[in-house]
Amino acid sequence: MSVNQNEANLEAITITIAHLEKNGKCDEKVIKKLKDERDRLLRELNVYSL
Repeated sequence: MSVNQNEANLEAITITIAHLEKNGKCDEKVIKKLKDERDRLLRELNVYSL
């Protein structure tokens, strides 16, 4: 269960990316934008490390 809106968005984006990649029916540009947004949220939540 998500604690705040950013965590809820992160969860939804991660599930969406997994679903799109599994089905293979999505434009790579869309997946890249979703991954960029996921990375932004991870950095904002201070759980992203390079």
